Amino acid sequence: MRAVTVTPGVPNSLRLAHDHPEPPTDEGAILVEALAVGICGTDHEIIAGDYGEAPPGTRELVLGHEALGRVLEDPTGTLQKGDLVAGIVRHPDPVPCPNCAVGEWDMCRNGRYTEHGIKALPGFARDRWRVQPRFAIGLDPVLAPVGMLLEPASVVAKAWDHIERIGSRAEWQPQTVLVTGAGPIGLLAALLAAQRGLSVHVLDLATSGPKPELVAALGATYHSSPVGQLDFEPDVVVECTGAPSVVLDAMCKAGPAGIVCLTGVSSGGRTIDFDAGALNRELVLENNVVFGSVNANRRHWDLAAEALARADQDWLNSLITRRLPVEAYADAYAAGPDDIKVVLDFQL
Repeated sequence: MRAVTVTPGVPNSLRLAHDHPEPPTDEGAILVEALAVGICGTDHEIIAGDYGEAPPGTRELVLGHEALGRVLEDPTGTLQKGDLVAGIVRHPDPVPCPNCAVGEWDMCRNGRYTEHGIKALPGFARDRWRVQPRFAIGLDPVLAPVGMLLEPASVVAKAWDHIERIGSRAEWQPQTVLVTGAGPIGLLAALLAAQRGLSVHVLDLATSGPKPELVAALGATYHSSPVGQLDFEPDVVVECTGAPSVVLDAMCKAGPAGIVCLTGVSSGGRTIDFDAGALNRELVLENNVVFGSVNANRRHWDLAAEALARADQDWLNSLITRRLPVEAYADAYAAGPDDIKVVLDFQL
């Protein structure tokens, strides 16, 4: 069968294999036909050789962690043949650590977790894959065109879950949310904020293209000016760029008792002249919280599936700026200037 693979640590080793073996049954009882996989910055970094880990005993890693498939067979009865399904990306470590032991593998303490298409587990960019029932998320049929968005949506579902847990430390009635970055994570974070009835502001560098229109369609306000020039102090900031200057500005911008969730990952290697003492004073005196959030556990995947099913499906479809067949994999994995979400479609 076909599979998109890389040799981890070897830059630009991306290839399409046509003779990849069928998934072994020890991967999971549920056999799935691939419909599509979404492509993100993590894939680009793995292709560049920055990281990635092949499964034990192999040199190649199958890419693809934003999965959408259709069940071919499930002898466990968890799902039915024909059901839409996504596979949870991260699996708990084998020890397990205290968090992994209770299903909170997104909060793994010892780093021995594995991840489909990223770390020591084959990904979903292959014609067929298998999944264990506890890592299979059934999807509403309405999500057939956009179900590969579930993985990024699970990331922001976790972010909102933790934001709300932190907010419950006191009487908390948030009104205003600032999302920095209008990529897939930022736009989905804005969607979940809008579903909560909050006043949503999204900031991004783009002044043309689909991003301003997508934000307006949520009933949100779009900004392309620097964070420091905004004329309000948000109750919640969801930072999705990872750009160091934006991260620092976002931390400074939150209002009293504000919560700043960092979801973007900085590359490091840059030094910024910054008054850390002033930031410390503001965070302490205003009871602000800054925290990082990555990945998701099953609870968050389920929340994300519910959020996507409630969303305007035309709006979700508009996030997908390119759909390409598997044979055009090289073009699919080459980032374009106007891309929001690129999808590799196994059915085209």
